[in-house]
Amino acid sequence: MEKVNHSAAQRWWRTVPDGLTIVQAQSGVDKLAVRMDERRRRIDGVVTTVGELGAAEPLLDIPVRPFPAELEVERTVSPQSLVQFDGNFYSVPPGLPGVQVKVLHRLGEDDLRFATAGRAVIAQHRRAPRGAGQTVRDDRHVIALERAVLASFSDRAPCKNKVRKPPSDAALAEAERLRGQTAVGDPAERVVIDLSHYAAVADRLRSVPPSTKEENPE
Repeated sequence: MEKVNHSAAQRWWRTVPDGLTIVQAQSGVDKLAVRMDERRRRIDGVVTTVGELGAAEPLLDIPVRPFPAELEVERTVSPQSLVQFDGNFYSVPPGLPGVQVKVLHRLGEDDLRFATAGRAVIAQHRRAPRGAGQTVRDDRHVIALERAVLASFSDRAPCKNKVRKPPSDAALAEAERLRGQTAVGDPAERVVIDLSHYAAVADRLRSVPPSTKEENPE
């Protein structure tokens, strides 16, 4: 049938004159279809026509559900046992932080499935609207997470406060070694640490009489 349709289109198109109206074109196609339908064919020793072959090959009904295509993406489980997908967060069982899981969504379905690398489904949620910023949690996951958090608590004594210890001999030796590596001409070498020089200058200025200061301002 495909070959017959291809032949009909080619033959009709070659005979279309310029300025043909839509009604005239449809009439020409109908006449060609009648002539081709009346052509006889012999298939397995049985004589038949193209029209009879076409009637025996009806189109299939439109499927009720779309083709079962499936979207599969990888996501990392957060420390809060959540998986991000399309702007929303979905809970998974605790104990999987940092683990790579697969998010599976079949076209036409309202649910999301979360599976391990071996495609073992560990959670299933109803899909939230894209970009809604919702956090969808399973009550069982919430209870399991609370139990895991409570189990991590301990009645042991808290850690002692940090004790300030003097530098060790090795630390002092390292400090001396670093001081000896100061580069020549380093601006830090020109910094005056001892203030006795300033004190001596100040004492000399105090001992000068006021008249002398006026005569020798410098």
